[in-house]
Amino acid sequence: MPSVTIRWFGHSGFSIQDANGKTVLIDPWFQGNPKAPSGPEGAPKADFLLLTHDHFDHAGDAAVLARRTGALVVGIFELVGDMKAKGVPESQLLNGGIGMNVGGTVVLEGFSFTMTEARHSCALGAPVGYVVKTPSGVTVYHSGDTGIFSGMALIGELYPIDVALLPIGSVFTMDYRQAAKAASLLRPGAVIPMHYGTFPILEPDADRFVSEMKKVAPKTRVVVLKPGEEAAF
Repeated sequence: MPSVTIRWFGHSGFSIQDANGKTVLIDPWFQGNPKAPSGPEGAPKADFLLLTHDHFDHAGDAAVLARRTGALVVGIFELVGDMKAKGVPESQLLNGGIGMNVGGTVVLEGFSFTMTEARHSCALGAPVGYVVKTPSGVTVYHSGDTGIFSGMALIGELYPIDVALLPIGSVFTMDYRQAAKAASLLRPGAVIPMHYGTFPILEPDADRFVSEMKKVAPKTRVVVLKPGEEAAF
């Protein structure tokens, strides 16, 4: 029986719901997102809110959603501090408001959150990704906004990945060719493409990524979701 349900909210926003009912939100962006299935009011009740970096299309709704859902905010030191400045209660901020940093792991209510590097830009701290191991044992890697980097092979070696969430849109992140190569380095059981189709300058769909995956990483299953859709693993 599937133990984890992953839902895509468009762009880089996902929820990960474990079989025990606990839910993780990652980079949920609703307000101003042309592909979001709803406004912020459509965000599910969450236990944890993970932020990869401070750009508006990843953290723009973070403070509002944290207060609305009651989720514990997980992020890099500087970004968690910014959430405190925006009025998120200290009780809802990881480690009392000091967050964590790249390479660190925290275990909370049966979830393991490991912060990984990402190759991108931001104003607060550094851009990151996450390896999330759920209480039921499913491991999900959200790369954040990133270009490809050789360390992805080490991430895949250290944390055998069941599902990888990878950007394919180009311009601001990996394109479809780099993303497929990243999948070959990570060696996940399945990959869900993200960060495409939101704006005209991005890759419009996942077709070229799907074709490239067949050549570069044929053993990895590609799951293409529409915004609002979910898949069970």
